[in-house]
Amino acid sequence: MLTQESVLQALSHIIDPDFKKDIVSLGFIKNMKISDDLVAFDIELTTPACPIKVEFQRSAEKAVLALEGVKQVAVNMTSRPQKQRANNSDAMKNVKSIIAVASCKGGVGKSTVAAHLADELATRGFKVGLLDTDLFGPSVPTLFNIHDARIMQTADNLLLPYVAENGLKLMSFGFLMGSGPAIMRGPMVAGYIQQVLNQTAWEELDYLILDLPPGTGDIQLTITQTVQITGAVIVTTRQSLSLVDVSKGIEMFEKVNVPMLGIVENMSYFLCDNCDKKHYIFGDSTKTSLEDTYGLKTLAEIPLKPEMSRKLSESAGDVDVVNMVDQVIRSLGMQTAEKLERPTISISDQAINLSWADGRKYSLQHRALRLACPCAGCVDEYSGKKLIKAENIAADVRAESVLPLGNYAIVVHWSDGHSSGIYPYSLIEKLPV
Repeated sequence: MLTQESVLQALSHIIDPDFKKDIVSLGFIKNMKISDDLVAFDIELTTPACPIKVEFQRSAEKAVLALEGVKQVAVNMTSRPQKQRANNSDAMKNVKSIIAVASCKGGVGKSTVAAHLADELATRGFKVGLLDTDLFGPSVPTLFNIHDARIMQTADNLLLPYVAENGLKLMSFGFLMGSGPAIMRGPMVAGYIQQVLNQTAWEELDYLILDLPPGTGDIQLTITQTVQITGAVIVTTRQSLSLVDVSKGIEMFEKVNVPMLGIVENMSYFLCDNCDKKHYIFGDSTKTSLEDTYGLKTLAEIPLKPEMSRKLSESAGDVDVVNMVDQVIRSLGMQTAEKLERPTISISDQAINLSWADGRKYSLQHRALRLACPCAGCVDEYSGKKLIKAENIAADVRAESVLPLGNYAIVVHWSDGHSSGIYPYSLIEKLPV
């Protein structure tokens, strides 16, 4: 006899590749109905643009059709409703997910990455907005080749975003200020930021992408205090100047309770025309992984190629962009469903002590941990060779403060002034205790 239990048993063999669990135990199956030889149910995913939803649908149909007595299967793909964010305005209340794209150093291609992320999602049919929040160097007008946006207002003084051909909604300070320089100080900057965030008529959006200006200053803090961001992506190159500042960005987002989705390594390598060999310009990722350095997943390694500098319309469907978007969305889906498990931290004269609710414990000697720092100032990003020397680290060096970063790392501020060291739990597990 066909029952809900037998259907769920068949569906329990479908494994989510990110959570490593079956879709039944994850609670994805909703609203099941069985009528004669018809089985209908919803598969509720963590985010609308989940890149493996088609695979889930096909696998579910095949699994249920294989059951005796089933001739028809109706699988409705839905996504988990997002909780209303407490500090978002009426103009933002119908925005399901807000993704911040940031960099801690200018010139790493952060705006290009944000634009490609938004454009690709819109091309896939999702409701997407892109907000360029850089007052002093807005990039959206140039990236989308928009020279006369003519932004209008509604009767209730909301700004109407520019709508691209694929439905992508765009807003930029470049639309409002033209080509002239923005000359203003802190309070004015905060006011403009809050105005464009709270007074743009986004209406219903699956995703709003925030293209943040480089750095960790007033604009970034104003944005994180004005709207509740679902997750953040950091864009960087492998240059030491960029990598040294990545930890500052990660720490900033963690301090304001913005979950990190991962890192996009831009201009990672180029392919030789004659041999198709990957030439790593700023350091070989096979020798020094950014995940080993920061504990965050590298979502994509985007090569240096002409397509990324052309108009977005000319690089639509680029395989590296498609892969990056898939990985960002998968990370967003995991973040919205994962339980945050941070350790209890105490600092004694001898060690940093970490303990989790599940019983895991680590006691890390101060000097040994200081010598194991994986940051760009202590490990060469090209070769992976240690730059830090034991004779240069005082015997009595100790941690002044320790901050947990999500589920993946801690950041330590040391008595010798060093503060850019992020210690992934994967590194800590390998250290002697």
